[in-house]
Amino acid sequence: MRRRTLLGAAGGVALTSYSRPGRADGPVDVALVLAVDVSRSVDEDEARLQREGYRAAVSDSRIVEAIRGGMLGSIAVAYTEWAGIEYQRLVVPWTRIGSQRDADVWAEALTQAPRASLSWTSISGAIDHARQMMDQCPHEATRKVIDISGDGVNNSGPPAEQARDRAVAEGITINGLPILNDRPILGAPPPIPLDVYFRDSVIGGNGAFVIAAEDFDAFGNAVRRKLIREIAGVGGPLVTRV
Repeated sequence: MRRRTLLGAAGGVALTSYSRPGRADGPVDVALVLAVDVSRSVDEDEARLQREGYRAAVSDSRIVEAIRGGMLGSIAVAYTEWAGIEYQRLVVPWTRIGSQRDADVWAEALTQAPRASLSWTSISGAIDHARQMMDQCPHEATRKVIDISGDGVNNSGPPAEQARDRAVAEGITINGLPILNDRPILGAPPPIPLDVYFRDSVIGGNGAFVIAAEDFDAFGNAVRRKLIREIAGVGGPLVTRV
């Protein structure tokens, strides 16, 4: 795959304004924004499978063991949902996870949060929102990772590549978790395989990778595999299908 240039382009969509907080005690190995697609192509059952996939993965004892095995033994996680360029929402705020209890509390918070579904798919909006959330993380982090999951290509807002390059220029890695369902997008099949699109237009930064779920039912397994790699910060195949 060709090396991507870091455009560092200015501008982009207008995002909600936050004041930057002071950094809290307790540095972490990874600051991770989980940015999850809730556009109209994701129906209620599929939205539930996505949430359940993340809830079960983060609270999985194997994931907690991987977290505790890091140099600092903890990570910080924020969970956001996104659709078109006009919709990005923080669902579970920054949470430090360094124990099974921390993971279980986080999972319960995700279970209780209300869900929404909106039209269009703005990966660029999701990345820019996640960048802003990264700036709000109250923990110093050794690594910064944005994880984009979704079942379609960018069709709202600026090109995904522009937002990707802005994030990479700030030292953020973007990983992708495309969901390879067979449903047409706006009545037409995707122009290229979705995992190829994520590889070429969404992921970027040091050690970036794609783990593709063959369908929504495979999503939970894909999330666990992805989290293990993100927590450990290890290399591996650029694109993997689960």
